[in-house]
Amino acid sequence: MASVPQSIDELVALLDLEQIEVGLFRGRQPDTSLQRVFGGQVAGQALVAGARTVAPELVVHSMHAYFLRPGDTTVPIVYDVERTRDGRSFSTRRIVARQHGKPIFYTSASFQVPENGLDHQDPMPESPPPEDCPELGDVLSALTGRPRDVWDREWAALDVRYAGDSRAGGALQDPAHPAQARVWLRASGTLPDQPWLHAAVLAYASDLTLLSAALVPHGVFIGDPKLQPASLDHAMWFHRPFAADRWLLYDQVSPSASGGRGFATGRLFTEEGILVASVAQEGLLRVVG
Repeated sequence: MASVPQSIDELVALLDLEQIEVGLFRGRQPDTSLQRVFGGQVAGQALVAGARTVAPELVVHSMHAYFLRPGDTTVPIVYDVERTRDGRSFSTRRIVARQHGKPIFYTSASFQVPENGLDHQDPMPESPPPEDCPELGDVLSALTGRPRDVWDREWAALDVRYAGDSRAGGALQDPAHPAQARVWLRASGTLPDQPWLHAAVLAYASDLTLLSAALVPHGVFIGDPKLQPASLDHAMWFHRPFAADRWLLYDQVSPSASGGRGFATGRLFTEEGILVASVAQEGLLRVVG
């Protein structure tokens, strides 16, 4: 049973869009058994589409997206880029992803010419190094009883290690923050030295585990038959240069779950403790059984 990209080369190919007209791109689909398109795929492809329309010296610093409809995994996705604004320092793009004549995803992305300025950041939380953390597939296999290869198919293009969570007895247990999880992640291979590609890979990876943080206190998991999950919106801020093929600590916290929805935020740090990106997401977490 095939699923999302099985290697980093397949992920890079998935993010290599075909230009079919000025500002119009077509994204391919992986060979998949999933019933809907993975949200990180659409976010990553949309970011590539926007980056293809700005000057090469500009780098993305933020994106804000809504997932509108489930994506059909059997047909390509068309990305329509609106050149909203081009200034001296910033360029803004609005990207609409469409299938079957209907929008499935909107995002606005802003790109900036790199410049110097004020600089501060929160410190990285303490965490065991990635080589001391179990692979995420092993953790989820033990937690759910499902075979390891089922989980591997979800992130074969990424190397993901579990650094702890706030379940009872967990390393991050804290009454003030009942829903926390941390993972180390990186691309499972070397990426070309193209900043827009590293940003797109990180956008892809950022959607993989974030919403799961909202489930930590509740004894359910993404893929549980009792749960209907779906990303509703997704925002990212890119603070500093980074390499998506080097280890990044993804510190994830869910401040709230209510009304059939969960909200989570994430911070991504390099091994050296540099904060390179922040993420926020709200998703559907509907209990159906």
